[in-house]
This record gives sequence, structure tokens and C-alpha cells, in this order.
Amino acid sequence: MTVQSDLKKALAAAESAKGSYATFAQATDDNTAKQMFEQMSSDMDRHISQLNSRLGVAAQNTLNQQEQ
Repeated sequence: MTVQSDLKKALAAAESAKGSYATFAQATDDNTAKQMFEQMSSDMDRHISQLNSRLGVAAQNTLNQQEQ
């Protein structure tokens, strides 16, 4: 269960970072900074997807272990 818990914490942190980057992008008038923060927010989408995928694998592994 520790792996799932750690993955959920990492997922929450990634979602928080994505929100912060999106907020920073909206708050700045500097186009270079805006693009940078938008790219960072987009990168977090990929990280969130990977974490969700790994969380699904961890959940399936837990179910398989319980069935044995």
C-alpha cells in the first residue's frame, strides 16, 4: 500500500505544480515567461498521465496479490 500512497502524493504534487505554472503563465505580461510556464504546465500533463498509469499498475498488482 505504501507504493500507492506515495504515487498518490506525487500525483497531488504534480497537479499542484501544474496549477501553479498555469497561474504564473496567466499572471505575467512577459511573453517569454508566459511560454515557459505554459510549456511547464503542459509537461506536467505528461507527468500526471505517467503517474496515473503507474498508479493503475500498482493497484492491479495489489489486487493480484490479494487474490493469491
